[in-house]
Amino acid sequence: MTQYLLSVHMVEGAEVPSDDVVQKMYADVDTFNAKLQAQGSWVFAGGLHPVDTATVVTAKDGDVLVTDGPFAEAKEHLGGFWVVTAPDLDAALALAAEGSAACGAPVEVRPFQDMPEA
Repeated sequence: MTQYLLSVHMVEGAEVPSDDVVQKMYADVDTFNAKLQAQGSWVFAGGLHPVDTATVVTAKDGDVLVTDGPFAEAKEHLGGFWVVTAPDLDAALALAAEGSAACGAPVEVRPFQDMPEA
């Protein structure tokens, strides 16, 4: 099976949902996570702190530069993610649809590169 990254994207400056809506999202994500674990698709997942907590590290020619992030100057940022296994892209897209419904945000799907045989 292929591993896929299901990345949740947040829009900076978007209207913040009410506490009740946020609590429902958390409950829905917990339910989705439990489903992933029960069906054997779960590899790892996590939510991220706001983008203003990011730090960018750039190593080049033996020098290391550390700057306040985020790296990308954009309105959309990664807010969280799931790493799942799925038999094919269609199955991964179906999981992403469930994840998007649970967290209330767009979810991008990308397959991991195959690891070369050792």
